[in-house]
Amino acid sequence: MSDTGGQTPHVLIVEGRFYDHIADRLLAGAKAVLEAHGATFEVVTVPGALEIPTAIALADASERFDAFVALGCVIRGETAHYDIVAGESARGLVALGIDRGCPIGNGILTVDTEAQALVRADPTGKDKGGDAARAALRLMQLAETFLVDG
Repeated sequence: MSDTGGQTPHVLIVEGRFYDHIADRLLAGAKAVLEAHGATFEVVTVPGALEIPTAIALADASERFDAFVALGCVIRGETAHYDIVAGESARGLVALGIDRGCPIGNGILTVDTEAQALVRADPTGKDKGGDAARAALRLMQLAETFLVDG
């Protein structure tokens, strides 16, 4: 993570595009929040939720970003694949947050149905993309507070 020193925060949004129509909504919500807070951002895409933690780890090593927003969707299916993808993507993000101190807002939806995902992704609905951006910015603020005061 870079030190913003009171400068404009620069955020990386990593979006899993497995469900494009859901990802579009999550991304719209995250962008709106970052723009409203005056943050600059870049967006990279990966195939799905499982690749998001790796992309964030690679980007974190560059020290170009102050915070990260993880966006994606995992919809329960007929096999155990849902449990693996949902659990391992969350575990990867938590590990990055704890082990490396990455401020990450987790906007990876884990739902039973597409209808649930659409409601949660809608920027005028539950706006989980926007929530993830807000979480990333708040964690970034906390990191700066602890680094400056520590």
